[in-house]
This record gives sequence, structure tokens and C-alpha cells, in this order.
Amino acid sequence: DCERCQCHSEDKRTAILYALLSQNLSPGPARQRCLCHQRRTVCLRTPHLTCQAASNVLVKTISFMKNLPSFHLLPREDQLLLLDSCWVPLFLLGLAQEMVTFEVMETPAPSMLKKILLDGRSKRQEPERAQPTLAAVQRLQCCLNSFWSLDLSPKEYAYLKGAVLFNPDVPGLRASLYIASLQREAQRALQEVLQPLHPEDQGRFARVLLIASTLKSIPPTLITDLFFRPVIGNADILELIAEMLYEITGGQPAP
Repeated sequence: DCERCQCHSEDKRTAILYALLSQNLSPGPARQRCLCHQRRTVCLRTPHLTCQAASNVLVKTISFMKNLPSFHLLPREDQLLLLDSCWVPLFLLGLAQEMVTFEVMETPAPSMLKKILLDGRSKRQEPERAQPTLAAVQRLQCCLNSFWSLDLSPKEYAYLKGAVLFNPDVPGLRASLYIASLQREAQRALQEVLQPLHPEDQGRFARVLLIASTLKSIPPTLITDLFFRPVIGNADILELIAEMLYEITGGQPAP
């Protein structure tokens, strides 16, 4: 529990450099490195390998959407709304299907001396981006572990992705009734696949949908900051995905 974290009660008397230079810091509570899971920030241990694997999964996710004729029959506005709402759950299903594993490590803290020396310069720069927390990453890994425990077949993943993509509850949809019918069709196909593969497991269909619903709890900012920010910098990930989906080139804006 971060509320009861004792990180700030540690003895600071041993930090001689801190004691000598703290007079130059701006007034206010000192920002120290918290040791609890809720506040500890992390980054990928092997960003090059993991970001490449994540990029490959994202490409396959966009290809899945491109190859669905029923998706392209929707109004363009509905396509973009579904893309905005569903790209993270679809990407996570791709991570689970491709068995992408990753490790994180604690984000190195900038030294106190560096903070002081760059204090004047940092005020003129943009604030640092928030880093993923250990607690958030552990929730993400828990979701992936839940899917791996199901051991879904490729057909199960395909129909589940369709059920996730065609979400009629997304606000603002013009063709929500048609999208609802597409979701029912995907769910029915998923159930038909499950029955012969797991005839003894009558609750598997409900369990698969329940675990899939947990993917919505993973915020897009976590996925972006963890897997894509090291590659795309400050670019808007949703704009990049829209460009991939509609193959926009030559600097044309996304629709």
C-alpha cells in the first residue's frame, strides 16, 4: 500500500552531498525515490528486443483489421472510434498469442548533483514524461499470464479478436446495431470452436470472455510508454496506427 509506504522515513543523514547542496533546491518537500510498488518506476530491461517484438505484434494487429471486410464496410468514423477503443486489447491479445515475454528494471534515478546543475536549464524544457510503475506492469503481466493459462488455439484467438474489435458499446458509433451483430457472430463462432476442442470444459467460453474483459483495464498510456515511446518519441501512437491502417503516406493527415 503506497499510502503506508515508509520510503520517506529513511535516514538521510548519510547523504552528505544531499545535505550540503539541498540549500540550493527550491522549497518544498524533497522528492525521494519511493520503494513501494505503486510508485516505483520501471523501464524495459532489453528495450531493443522487446520494442521490436511489440512492433511486430502491432503490425500483425493492424493486418488483422485490414483483412476484415466487415470492418471496412463500416463508416470511416466508426472505424476510427473502434480503433481508438480497441487497439490496446487487440495488441495485448497479439502479445499473448505470440508469447511475447519481457522483463523490466527500475528506472535509474538522476543524481542529485545533476538535478542541481541542470536546474536552471530544466525549467525551460518540457516536463519529463511519466514512467510506467512496477504495479502497472505487474497487472499487465498478470493479464498475459491469465491468457497463457487458457492455452488458446489460433482460431480461438482470431474469433476472440473479432469479438473484442466489434464492440457496440463504444460511444458515438453510427452503426452500433450492425456492430453488435458482428460481435454476436464472432462470439458464436468462438463458442462453436470451443465446444469440440474442450467438450469437458463447459465454462471455458464464459471464462475466456471474462479474462478478455480484463484487458480493458490496461491503459493505453502504459502500453505506449512501455513498448513504443522508446521508438516513436513524442509522436501520437493513435495517429501512427491510423496511418498504418489506411496506408497514408507523403505526410497526409490521418482521416
